[in-house]
Amino acid sequence: MAHLKLLVVVPHPDDETFGSGGTLLSFLARDEACGVVTLTLGEAGKTLGLCGTRQELAELRRAELGACLHALGLLTHPGSVHEQHHYPDGEVTAHLPEVTDVVRGALGRHQPEIVLTFPPDGLNGHADHVATHQAVKTVWDERPAGTRPTLWYYALNREWLDPPSPLYLPPNRVHDVSAFLTQKLRAMGCHRSQGLTLANTLRRFPERVTHEPFHEVTSP
Repeated sequence: MAHLKLLVVVPHPDDETFGSGGTLLSFLARDEACGVVTLTLGEAGKTLGLCGTRQELAELRRAELGACLHALGLLTHPGSVHEQHHYPDGEVTAHLPEVTDVVRGALGRHQPEIVLTFPPDGLNGHADHVATHQAVKTVWDERPAGTRPTLWYYALNREWLDPPSPLYLPPNRVHDVSAFLTQKLRAMGCHRSQGLTLANTLRRFPERVTHEPFHEVTSP
């Protein structure tokens, strides 16, 4: 029996919200427990003048993520969980065996019905996104077909990409999360240090704020 409805496995703070905050909100609103596994503190990102060092940025992003998860309602929902790990931002690939063990342990502990992570191309080619995909897919593949959780990837519409990567996977499910728009925007706004990412998301993919696209993997 599944312990969590959805387990989101991502490398950076903000990854959990920009592409799936509305989906998390919708499950939590139905009293379905969810989880987020964050592999790094995002300390290699831009500071936007909010702090001066990587350590300061790590602490800022930790606080931002906590505020965001509170805004989503995940930290106060009975049975929902957040796991924070401390792999070096930008270097998840170098720790791939350990990260794979982390994912294996999380799936064993939480028994999610659905796991969400990045697609093979990382959505934007980011090395940490690709490595996170590889870890999750390795663990998913090693399970017997009848015991695997449903596997979802973040996805983007083809027309948003110029050009799509050779590993591009199109959306085959879209969640209308417009009923949770205010809460999602509040959660997104908690990631102050990611203001440029937020601006680019709203400029390039405004539809994704209210309609979250995913690719559901079909078991072989």
